[in-house]
Amino acid sequence: QVQLVESGGGLVQAGGSLRLSCERSGKTFAFDVMGWYRQAPGKSREWVATITSGGVAHYAGSVKGRFTISGDNAETMWYLQMTSLKPEDTAVYYCNAVGERSSYWGQGTQVTVSS
Repeated sequence: QVQLVESGGGLVQAGGSLRLSCERSGKTFAFDVMGWYRQAPGKSREWVATITSGGVAHYAGSVKGRFTISGDNAETMWYLQMTSLKPEDTAVYYCNAVGERSSYWGQGTQVTVSS
């Protein structure tokens, strides 16, 4: 079994920055893709960014140029650096990892951006 735990959420003013972290524990195997999703109140969960095991990153259009996803080579930690935050970035952020034909989720961390 794999466990993912997010941290780093909080309250920040518009224009500010936050860095989210996701730490894995449990069974050790290589992930194919690691990523971040978010869910705002009353909305569906949406994709934010992913990074492949080869280090290729992709971003949703709404965050491109403001958010950066990264991870360590051991695939035990990955991060989402968020800059120029906007009120519409307010959501619960979830980390996700895909490997061995399964998808794993963390419990989420709240990010609130005040105007």
